[in-house]
Amino acid sequence: MQLVTPRAEHLDGYLSALRTPWSPDNQRPAAADDEIARVLADPALFLAQCDDPDPSGRTVTLPDGTVVPRLPGISRWMWDGEFCGSIGLRWQPGTPALPAHCLGHIGYGVVPWKQRQGYATEALRQMLPLAAAVGLPYAEITTEPDNVGSQRVIENCGGVLIERFALPSTSGEGTGLRYRVALSATVAEH
Repeated sequence: MQLVTPRAEHLDGYLSALRTPWSPDNQRPAAADDEIARVLADPALFLAQCDDPDPSGRTVTLPDGTVVPRLPGISRWMWDGEFCGSIGLRWQPGTPALPAHCLGHIGYGVVPWKQRQGYATEALRQMLPLAAAVGLPYAEITTEPDNVGSQRVIENCGGVLIERFALPSTSGEGTGLRYRVALSATVAEH
């Protein structure tokens, strides 16, 4: 499995995954329909915005309907000859801090038929040097207390649990776990 920059030749695989019960946003399953609409409306623009270090006034709608400024970010797709999942990195220039509505720097999701093959772990390993390259000293990644698989992915990539926290109202209710991966050590390993 390798991470690829989304390109036109990958779009059919991405659209196919979105049409199954999979969403790139685990907090908002309806995001799959939004993504399909964005791809079909303007495939070239969609692909261009997968690497978006300057979102220039664009916004994001949170699960509760709140509209907030889009953060700079990049998306990569997991690929093993076909689409396997996605991983994204977001940040605020000049600081490792994130706004309260943004739970972590990195988020990922593997399509159900490719899970438990180590793809999420490998994708996270490949994404960490990109996080260091945008100037982050660490990457924070969150998961749910009952998502043991995701906890193992993060821990296998050097993540250390730093807190258990109440999810903000923009992300629903419940508790989250926040992990931190120091990037200086991660970059030295690659």
